[in-house]
Amino acid sequence: MEKKLDAKGRWRNKTTSFMMSPEEREDLDTRVRLSGLTKQEYMVRRLLERDVVVQPSSRIFKALRDQMTEILEELKRIESGANVDAELLATIKIVAQTYNGFEEKKKS
Repeated sequence: MEKKLDAKGRWRNKTTSFMMSPEEREDLDTRVRLSGLTKQEYMVRRLLERDVVVQPSSRIFKALRDQMTEILEELKRIESGANVDAELLATIKIVAQTYNGFEEKKKS
């Protein structure tokens, strides 16, 4: 197996895998895309209870824009707020938290 050094010079040559539902994987992919990290780095940070700090970049803004476009299309499809499912609400919350974090950084 190929050995890989991480940013701190540690060998990352152990593989860990697990099963997820398609919905869970989609949620994870959304969170990773909005974080700007690799999936591996995102998962390591979250599993080890480390902070995931999103650094604003054009790629992150594009991911936020694309996610907001998907959310808008889904909201247009829904006739009343009572039909909004928990997954859509969770995605909206993630996008809002990411965007609000950018706004707080601008003020600092």
